[in-house]
Amino acid sequence: MVESFLGAALLAVVLVDIFLTVLYARIGTSLFSSHVAHLVWRAVRTMSPLAGRYRVAVLSACGPVVLVVMLLVWAFGLTLGTALIIHPALGTGVTTGNGTTPRDFVAALYAGGSSMTIVGASDFTPRTGSFRLFYLFTSFVGLAVLSLTLTFLAQVYTALQRRNTLGLQIDHAANATGDAAEFLARLGPQGKFDGGYSILSTIAESMTAVKETHHFYPALVYFRFRNPAYAVSHFTLMALDTVSLIESALDEESFGWLPRSAAIAQLQRSSLAMMTILTSTFVPAPIARGRSVSDQQTRDRWSGRYHRAIARLQQAGIQTVSDTRVGAERYVTLRLEWDPLARQLAQFMAYSMEEIDPAGELGARQSVKGCDRDNFEEGG
Repeated sequence: MVESFLGAALLAVVLVDIFLTVLYARIGTSLFSSHVAHLVWRAVRTMSPLAGRYRVAVLSACGPVVLVVMLLVWAFGLTLGTALIIHPALGTGVTTGNGTTPRDFVAALYAGGSSMTIVGASDFTPRTGSFRLFYLFTSFVGLAVLSLTLTFLAQVYTALQRRNTLGLQIDHAANATGDAAEFLARLGPQGKFDGGYSILSTIAESMTAVKETHHFYPALVYFRFRNPAYAVSHFTLMALDTVSLIESALDEESFGWLPRSAAIAQLQRSSLAMMTILTSTFVPAPIARGRSVSDQQTRDRWSGRYHRAIARLQQAGIQTVSDTRVGAERYVTLRLEWDPLARQLAQFMAYSMEEIDPAGELGARQSVKGCDRDNFEEGG
């Protein structure tokens, strides 16, 4: 009796988890599959250095492995639950067609799996009305779960393709430099942002869609690729850095309409929302967003990055702010709102900040060194 009760409880837990993961599809609502996925990622990330030069390849395989493990856990949970229910009834309610019915638990697992069409046909047959109904129920459940998981896998990879397309779109628009200043300079050459605004609108719409797909399919976060351009931390950082430069570096009289536009608001809010939800859900002890801006070393680093961006925008013929000191302060304030989140998310996905933000890391350090040589105060 106790064994059957445990089996029914296990079946209910697994089915609820499948419902929350596949049908309800909201981040952070599953019972156990999200924890299983997180444990797999932590194990792969921890053991990956042992692979040496194949470390990146091992990490890149983790996303598919997470999905396979989730499906195996669901299948095993359903099989184990049915086995716990069938085991006490072996030889009575469930028998074999020929000979003596085996009553060991392995036989119960086999009978339970075959009843859900997971293992396949067997000679175990229900003999009572209650077990005939149970077999009918489990066959419906097995077929439903199989079709749902196949659809789930197809949708996950469709969403992954859209996410990768967005990352590649931003990377190509920035000439594969990973520099938001380069991206902005190419959006408005000679100060003409008409065509660039259309691109920003398209990217903002795609960013909103990708943010929502991570709500539907949280396992997407574990798909890590060799090219950092596909990383969520990279293309959200690029988007937020672009918005920060638009709000702090462009001349108000010439381009004051741009930071007030709907496309910029959508790009900023959707990028920040995606970075925030992923960090708060997956990263242990996330860094608080409102980190103090009194850290002078950090302020100097981002001031150096800002002046480097100003030089690139001016080179592209874009009118910039006249008071770069005020602009730098504005940029640093905006940057420190989201930069800690980008760092936390990059670290969680085993990326270095040099990979995720080459312009902000390497470029800022170069700017600081150059400004030291030129005795340029804002550069740090």
